[in-house]
Amino acid sequence: MSDIIDYYSSFDEWGRLDREPLEFMINWHFIKTNLPPKGKILDNGAGPGKYSMELAKLGYNVTITDLTPRLVNVAKEKATELGLVNNFSDFLVKDARDLSGLESDQFDASLMLGPLYHLQNEQDRVKAVQELRRVTKDGGTVFVAIRPRISKVLTTLMFPTQWKPLDGMAEINEFKKTGVFNHADKGRFTGAYFFNIEDIKPFFESNGFETLKLLSSAGIGGRLTKENWDYWSSRGEEEMLMELIYESAEDPYILGATASHLLYIGRNV
Repeated sequence: MSDIIDYYSSFDEWGRLDREPLEFMINWHFIKTNLPPKGKILDNGAGPGKYSMELAKLGYNVTITDLTPRLVNVAKEKATELGLVNNFSDFLVKDARDLSGLESDQFDASLMLGPLYHLQNEQDRVKAVQELRRVTKDGGTVFVAIRPRISKVLTTLMFPTQWKPLDGMAEINEFKKTGVFNHADKGRFTGAYFFNIEDIKPFFESNGFETLKLLSSAGIGGRLTKENWDYWSSRGEEEMLMELIYESAEDPYILGATASHLLYIGRNV
């Protein structure tokens, strides 16, 4: 956990979502359309709170938790700066595996858009989703970010020197078996776990959730270059393009092929 705190204490996560807006746009589109009309929302592992701010703007009562104290402080500053602080119940430093202090069955919906893929041990992943389930009301909706293993394999084949030790076929084949990645270059992306796509739904369903959707957080947009975007924008058809991308995000045949993140949407049963 200390490596994660160190990494996110210096990494600009708010800026990442600004620099890579497609992931945020797709996630937010599906979060917004699957939320209850009102209520209390937990943003667990909220980072600097980019999704939380949008929830607060819609009038939800939001609680933020994150492992990294600096990011919790950034989220509080952002809420104050945007005049949204009254829409927040609390800003808490919490480990996703242990949300003690938060009452059971209190949130109408819960987000966990980061913690799960930082947990390399299966028992820790189970603890995190069980805690998410505990604090979410029966029938409440959860939104969880996942890293797909096959997408990581493709990335390492394309850019092997950027993702050491996955710069050799033996190491890549071992990663395919385990899904566990630890960057060889100090200070780069923290240790993480990448799911096989066929294991995602069974994992959540065995831990008390009904699957509603499993989405690509890029859709077909993950393959488009800046020049591609500029072309469609110049035609005034960017909105139509986004509708096509939102539609493609639900296509099960491209999961993992175009996105570094997936979004699981489930119901607490």
